[in-house]
Amino acid sequence: MTTLAIETFKNADLAHGWRPGNNAGGATLFKALGHPLAAPLGHKLIDELAQAGPVAVFDPTNAVGNFHAYYDLKRLNVVGTYVQRVEDLGGKVMGEAVRPLSALAASGAKTVLVLLFDAEKIIAPFLHLFPKGAKIVSLDAMRIPDDMLTNKSNYLDPMNFATNFALMREVKGANGKDGLHTRVNSANYWGLHGAAAPELWLCLFGEDGTELASWREAMPVAGAPFKLDSAEIRARFGLQDFTGSLFIHAIRIKGHDVVKYALDMYGENGKALTCSHDANAWPADFYAGMPAGDDDEQVTLFIQNSHPMPIPPHSVGLNIMGAQDISWFGEAIAPFATRAISVNELLPQAKWPDQIEIVAGRYFVRPRYEVKRAGGARRMAHANVERTDLKPNPEIAKLAEHMGKGYIMPLPVLPRSEFASVMLPTPMATEQHELPIRADLIDGSGQLVASKFLGRLQRRDSVEINIEAWLKDASLTLPSGYGHVEFLYDFRDGGDGDGWLHALGRFEQKSSGHRAETIFGAHIYNTAIIYKDEPQSYTNKPPGLTTRLFLRLGTADMQAGGLDTICHLIYPASTQWHAKSATSLILHNAQGQPVTEKKIEIACGGSHFWRLSEMFTDAERASMGGAGYVIIRDTTCRLFGFHGMTNGDESFCLDHMFGF
Repeated sequence: MTTLAIETFKNADLAHGWRPGNNAGGATLFKALGHPLAAPLGHKLIDELAQAGPVAVFDPTNAVGNFHAYYDLKRLNVVGTYVQRVEDLGGKVMGEAVRPLSALAASGAKTVLVLLFDAEKIIAPFLHLFPKGAKIVSLDAMRIPDDMLTNKSNYLDPMNFATNFALMREVKGANGKDGLHTRVNSANYWGLHGAAAPELWLCLFGEDGTELASWREAMPVAGAPFKLDSAEIRARFGLQDFTGSLFIHAIRIKGHDVVKYALDMYGENGKALTCSHDANAWPADFYAGMPAGDDDEQVTLFIQNSHPMPIPPHSVGLNIMGAQDISWFGEAIAPFATRAISVNELLPQAKWPDQIEIVAGRYFVRPRYEVKRAGGARRMAHANVERTDLKPNPEIAKLAEHMGKGYIMPLPVLPRSEFASVMLPTPMATEQHELPIRADLIDGSGQLVASKFLGRLQRRDSVEINIEAWLKDASLTLPSGYGHVEFLYDFRDGGDGDGWLHALGRFEQKSSGHRAETIFGAHIYNTAIIYKDEPQSYTNKPPGLTTRLFLRLGTADMQAGGLDTICHLIYPASTQWHAKSATSLILHNAQGQPVTEKKIEIACGGSHFWRLSEMFTDAERASMGGAGYVIIRDTTCRLFGFHGMTNGDESFCLDHMFGF
């Protein structure tokens, strides 16, 4: 296995001997080095240095691993790598021991490559230690335009590199009708935090990594929704069919350094309706939570190379969770290219409910997978990051005294009259060898209907929880017609937990056989007592006791007849909290302005399923002006939500929601 030696999080475990430590850029440096606008400048820099004679590398912040991963220092006549911190001495770069800055003057270098952005002001106090007459070059030669920066005084400020990738597919249908299309949905939430003139810089890469188009997209007014539609992009730039990556860079922003979006696929007479979450902009070593398909299903994994250098052959692999044998993909993947890999062909022995581990080596962001049924219905979902930095934590077994249920992983049970719901606990850390858990089945009213101890599930175990079968076998029902399942740690027979409990939900529309899948991880919900970073708050310190969720809406132009929007809100509570939520559903128009509001109450520990068409009148929906969204707001508790759309009885989609 090869792993790209970039640091995506501080103190990450780097490969190839690069020493982990205080990377000045943290999770930002690799974004700055690998940005599509910076990459050509980086290659140009290396080309020029290759002709410059002896080169000394000055690396005061341990950035050399990140830089060398993208731009091959072996092409240069490097006479030494010099560091500033005593604790970095003893490390090696390209097999040679690093040296102290005090020895740089005697290096004989004609050029010094300073591995810093904003280098001039930082190195000014010790320029006298550089070789006399040497030319000094720095990473500032790779800067993107200043007008794209939020903080011009600190280039590696995370707010300067709010980037993400979206999988984009555009296939023109027969006779120019229907086809297969993609839509990115989000809103200008940066404007709500005071960003005055934010924009998107966008770059569309084709399947082979070739740039198909790049452009700037003006953001709408603060809070207003926007979309990036593959059919519109195709028409604007005169493109042919494409499958590739859309690189999204939000520039001149405030408040959030993460690009969040909902991704919809649509077309093929409704059979392609599906939705997914944003890609997560930080490439990981492993991903998990992708299930194998049934006998009538073809599973395709889409790999989006997220870097300006190729993925070497045999660097991407698949194995059944818990198995030792890895099936390697034997071809290279070009810079920024997208490759569709047939899971059925690469791992033919995998069958539902087997779970598949993806060996990724930090080469790509969280991948999408597509499942196509024999009848033509498609669904798409994403795998999740499999953590490499977690160990079993014995403290978790002792949390009940203060944290009640502790970690909760909730998944919806959709209305049983229309949908069948199946759950699958999923290992999501490399050191997670067992899951001592139970499943609680809870009605929408908050009433506990049934509980099932699953035991100390081993890593290789893949235990399907079929809600219909469970209720039938126990002669039980859900009085509300819907509800949710909570997966909880249960240490009655001992075992270990690490706080990274995940589960997948698979849902099937009974009228059509169309399916949807979604996956998420556990949190501690609605407690006043804090454990580490739980209950989470995405904008402040914990505890996270409020809700602000974004619900994008189905729009009539996606398919004839329009699409209704569905939403399933869950009120999980690790300890007893407010008996009822005080939840506002605020309908916003195309300008991001609230037009009407509905109040609902959800029982503590319960859930609520609703449809846009039933919650808001025809007149209220018409007041949106053809586009809009709903904000789910609650200042009394933290809710967890799932959004989707229905195309009548023909198809539907579902995934978890995000907030901003």
